[in-house]
Amino acid sequence: MKFVDQVEIKVRSGDGGRGLVSWRREKFVPKGGPAGGNGGTGGSVYVEADENLYTLLDFRYNKHHEAEDGAPGGKFNKTGADGDDVVLRVPPGTVIRNADTGAQMGEVLNDGDRLLVAEGGRGGKGNAFFKSSTNQAPRFAQPGEDGETKTIVLELKLLADVGLVGFPNAGKSTLVSSLSAATPEVADYPFTTLNPQLGMVYLNDFESFVMADLPGIIEDAHEGKGLGLRFLRHIERTSVLLFVIPITATDLAATYTKLRRELGAYEAALLHKPHMVALSKIDVLAPDERALLPDIVADDFPDDVPLVPISAVAQLGLDDLKRRLYRHVKEAKDVALP
Repeated sequence: MKFVDQVEIKVRSGDGGRGLVSWRREKFVPKGGPAGGNGGTGGSVYVEADENLYTLLDFRYNKHHEAEDGAPGGKFNKTGADGDDVVLRVPPGTVIRNADTGAQMGEVLNDGDRLLVAEGGRGGKGNAFFKSSTNQAPRFAQPGEDGETKTIVLELKLLADVGLVGFPNAGKSTLVSSLSAATPEVADYPFTTLNPQLGMVYLNDFESFVMADLPGIIEDAHEGKGLGLRFLRHIERTSVLLFVIPITATDLAATYTKLRRELGAYEAALLHKPHMVALSKIDVLAPDERALLPDIVADDFPDDVPLVPISAVAQLGLDDLKRRLYRHVKEAKDVALP
């Protein structure tokens, strides 16, 4: 299924039903008086998070959504039926914006969260409503209020515990497929990962976390080059960042610095997220060189940044990586609690 993370759609809430001008005419009831009912309320449009969804693909091909109008008031003071609401189901982590102003209307983060995006019009009052001691026979009723028509943007930002950060061909897709049941495309060419992939990583039956394999970043991604903006948007909500840097890179420290610079240029707050560095593709080294690798490169990285040598292909260092990532995720979530 194709991953779609941003769409623009039009929504319209229902108009309120018109009030009715009617008179009570029954046998043996002289001067029955006004009996026109109120109109029903128009249906509203809501956006609701559904944990069973992970893409906005349905909205790519269905861009118009209209709620039902309220029914007009009836005779004998009967209120018209309310119009049915429309509920647009989206993946958790979806932000809703007004397309015309760019203002954020809200977001739905957890399963079942619901946001009102277009409120239905109120029904008009029938003539019975306006009866008073000074106006025994009102001959007018209100029309229903118009519904709202809006163009909105749905923007999905993935909710993951760990986000993989790296240049194309760093080994991120191979890593997430080795640690979880996710099956991202793996190949030896840039931008293999065109769409984000989520994988559940299990330490045991009671400890797990969600890992996101995101499109590879390139220099000047914060300016929209490559797939950078899509990458950076999704990484905002991750708890922990894992920089994946292959030891075959010309300069490990310079690669780390460039990746950090791109994150900071997009959103300075990303630089304060907890993070680790996975030194990938260590299977190209001899066993004795692997053991010494963290000590050899330690001086090139800040002292507080954990370095974990791994090889997803050869299954080296993955258990240690999972344990350390889980500990970081748990600590980050504990800090985030109010």
